[in-house]
Amino acid sequence: MGELTRAEHDGFHREFAERMKAEDTRQNRRLDILEKSVNHINDLTVSVEKMAVNIGTMLEELKKQGKRLEELENEPIESYNQVKQSIVTAVIGTVVGAAVTAIIMIL
Repeated sequence: MGELTRAEHDGFHREFAERMKAEDTRQNRRLDILEKSVNHINDLTVSVEKMAVNIGTMLEELKKQGKRLEELENEPIESYNQVKQSIVTAVIGTVVGAAVTAIIMIL
């Protein structure tokens, strides 16, 4: 009653081998999917690092441009102040010149 025939024994071995092969196939597929996911994550990590470097470079360039823009914005103010000072000096010179001329004519 407890004895297996050779055919039954061979059948169990075949079935076990087929199940093991199917399990290997499933595990290999899972490993392939995992490997692709890891590669994708690595690619994303490299991309993020490159973006961080580029953003850092852009930030430095923006700071430089900000300084240059500030200098350009201040330049017209300095020019205006120089022109205003020249006009005031000319007006004062004219008034003083006229006053001196008037005094000389009176004398």
